[in-house]
Amino acid sequence: MRFLLPSFEADREAGWPLWFSVSFFFVLLWCQGVHCLKPFLKIFSCLLFGCDASAFALSVLFLLFCGPRVLAEQSPRITGSNTEVWTPVGPAGGDARAFASVPGQPSHLYLGTTSSWIYESADSGVTWHRLAMLDDSGHLILDHIVVDSADPATIFVAGWRDGEGGLWVSHNHGQSWSEVADLQGQSIRSFLQSPSDPKLLLAGTLEGVYRSTDEGGTWTVISPPGSREIHEVESLAVDPANPDVVYAGTWHLPWKTEDGGKSWHNIKQGIIDDSDVFSIILDPDQPSTVFLSACSGIYKSLNAGVKFRKIEGIPSTARRTRVLKRDPANRDVIYAGTTEGLYKTTDGGKTFERLTGPDVIVNDVFVDPRDSNRVLLATDRGGVMASTDGGATFTASNEGISERKVTALLVDRDNPMRLFAGVVNDKSYGGAFVSTNGGAAWQQINTGLDGRDVFALSQAKDGTVLAGTSSGIFVLDPPAGAGLTEGTASSALTWEARNTISNTLVKMSTETFRKTRVNVEKEVKAPIVQLESRVNALDITDDIWLAATAFGLLTSRDRGASWQGGPVLGLGEFLSVAVHGDVMAAARIDGMVLSKDGGLTWWPMGLPKMLTHIRRVLFSPDGTLWLGAREGVYFSEDQGKTWLWIERLPFRDIDDLEYDAESHRVLVSSKTNDEIFSIDPKTMTWKWWHTGFRIALIRPAGDRLVAASLDDGVLLERQ
Repeated sequence: MRFLLPSFEADREAGWPLWFSVSFFFVLLWCQGVHCLKPFLKIFSCLLFGCDASAFALSVLFLLFCGPRVLAEQSPRITGSNTEVWTPVGPAGGDARAFASVPGQPSHLYLGTTSSWIYESADSGVTWHRLAMLDDSGHLILDHIVVDSADPATIFVAGWRDGEGGLWVSHNHGQSWSEVADLQGQSIRSFLQSPSDPKLLLAGTLEGVYRSTDEGGTWTVISPPGSREIHEVESLAVDPANPDVVYAGTWHLPWKTEDGGKSWHNIKQGIIDDSDVFSIILDPDQPSTVFLSACSGIYKSLNAGVKFRKIEGIPSTARRTRVLKRDPANRDVIYAGTTEGLYKTTDGGKTFERLTGPDVIVNDVFVDPRDSNRVLLATDRGGVMASTDGGATFTASNEGISERKVTALLVDRDNPMRLFAGVVNDKSYGGAFVSTNGGAAWQQINTGLDGRDVFALSQAKDGTVLAGTSSGIFVLDPPAGAGLTEGTASSALTWEARNTISNTLVKMSTETFRKTRVNVEKEVKAPIVQLESRVNALDITDDIWLAATAFGLLTSRDRGASWQGGPVLGLGEFLSVAVHGDVMAAARIDGMVLSKDGGLTWWPMGLPKMLTHIRRVLFSPDGTLWLGAREGVYFSEDQGKTWLWIERLPFRDIDDLEYDAESHRVLVSSKTNDEIFSIDPKTMTWKWWHTGFRIALIRPAGDRLVAASLDDGVLLERQ
């Protein structure tokens, strides 16, 4: 019954008489379908403005004889469904956090991520596949994986997000998982298994150190409960011969127990005060040799932590050493993974050499015990990087890993197999990607973007591709249709800035006309400026190009060579735009504006008062304006004078809308839901799909749909 109620108040504010709204309310008690309402609208229009008598009579007859049938046809709202999970296809890469290998089978690897997913590789990390998702939130950071040394079928995975997390265990090689009850809700920051006693496990949490002596079945805290010192345990190490000797690194000091946690003492001598301790390793042959990494550098102790000495050789800018890893075949070789590259020592820590660029953030290091030259890195943004020469060179090894945050997706207008994806948060490893074979393989095209995030992609009639970034607008050269084929190297494609804003101002001047001083308005060119703000949306499908930016609204009539515009009604931060000929619509979070002259002038639009957060505007080919918001989907057939709210959809909180010209439907998606649906504008029925992933946006690609996710890259509908 509340189907269209928000529009009544807008009608009343627009001057409709009270009897109209009241009558309309009672109509809704009987008829709740949109096309069922059309005869009523016709009757009220006739009563208000007058109409042909025959048209009025036909509308009344329709209601008397056809109304109940129309209402009945509105009941089955869902016309079809597809419950198959969609397929993530890349672009390969993203955030990788931790490695683990099967004891005795170093080519059999597991990988933890920041999206609750565990990956598996059977070929030393050359290829990967998804094994399991441990948490429905999709935001669990899996920093520690342990394969039971006594039973390789048992796998432990510790994770955290914000201030919570837990421990998950599988006893069948990762086919099924259960959460350990004793550690449920614990934000686990470190985890290990004792080398000398496989039944003994240790977990470091924000609350302290926990221990299990029964293979993870039960857990007890062994640090002082409620301790103001031993908490926020970021790293752990255990003596290889004596499991009662435990080292714990916290966010401010390292600690040690020699009696299984009955007593603890700090081991800070030689360490700069208030140092976050990220990693601790012991020499397996000489456990009195301890290496420790902290935010203040790398330290070494030769007397089991009684005193530490700071190691020189790593620049101060790379002091946040997240992980230390020793070469199993050579105790003098240690890798230090930092927030500014990978370092290596071959002389037991006397000197270090950086092996990668400073842009590599290393979370974990794996050294193949059979071949020390094979080294894997788990990195932020770049995913897995592999070396076969002891770290001298690295290449990406991400086949099968799809962890990108895709915020923009474009299907080539002439070739649905050609896809463009824009990603965020990946700096030089991100930008834009292109696939010429429907997502089977991707090439990075970031030359000219200089590490910018890509928030919008759009294509002009001639094939020109534009990218809206975190700082400006860029055009792909050559255009998609002219230079992009399956064999085209990504190095042949570059992005060129199109950020010139050239406005015209009207200035008043005084001139003498026939001996009389008169004021004359003259148009003068404003100083040229360059767009440097974030670009949230682009629509270049028509002759006039339109951009929504944090600066304001910009239009171009010369294919992006110059732009005109700026703040509209004194406001910027526009999120979405849509173009239908000379009619343009643009949305901010809390408002919309409309132009009927190609963006030369803009006017505010009336909106239902219940709207709190607008995210997307869209024109369908018939000129109907659609709006996606936190409260659901709205549409207007009169350019925003009245709005109709579609109430009975599977979910609200809408993030994206797209018109599918082939099916003549409006595609709807939400980042908070793993279902998508399409609306038939004529009947207001919908079809839905269960994708298995939270969808940021969806686009038609020939006879299938393609979607983007903020955690799982690009997704393809299964056929």
